[in-house]
Amino acid sequence: MIDKLFKGDYTTKEIAQNLLGKLLVHEKDGKRVSGFIVETEAYLGIEDMAAHSFGGRKTERTYAMFQEAGTLYVHVMHTHVLLNIITQEKGIPEGVLIRAIEPFEGIGIMEENRIKHGYQLTNGPGNLTKALGITMKYYGESIFGKQVFIDESFSRKPKKILSSPRIGIANKGIWTEKELRFFVEGNPYVSRRKGKIASDLGWL
Repeated sequence: MIDKLFKGDYTTKEIAQNLLGKLLVHEKDGKRVSGFIVETEAYLGIEDMAAHSFGGRKTERTYAMFQEAGTLYVHVMHTHVLLNIITQEKGIPEGVLIRAIEPFEGIGIMEENRIKHGYQLTNGPGNLTKALGITMKYYGESIFGKQVFIDESFSRKPKKILSSPRIGIANKGIWTEKELRFFVEGNPYVSRRKGKIASDLGWL
């Protein structure tokens, strides 16, 4: 399914929604930490004023964005490491930012990494990478690899997916208000969550 998702005919917006409920894993030195994806943002490449690849900018930093679907585009923003997955064929620099996960395996390791616990553990793109131990080392690697990957043995189905404008996108014309952020309604790990926490955390 993951292979088909990234190498089929899905748009980046569709992939961003389909990733919700998938299990993101980091495996290193025999230790495994993971969490179910609960929030994503789509970035639509050359035409998207909020994307690093806007206008076709190809630099040392954005090189990975122009690689094949499944490539990991890892970058630093305000000291935080952010994880993106490239979604289209080589040369089309679109991707999905993983914004939040619900912890599943290795929660003790995550708490040591973050020195936090509870909902603050992984409720944001920089928080989740720190909790999982994902660093710039994985820049240009693949989601189909053996260290950072989607485990298809586990998945959850959201009851309802909501959308909104992306977080922190100011002064980007129509792209500021485009609803390209997707999240599981009622899940407590969603960043900047509004509304009640669902008793089932938003899963079917």
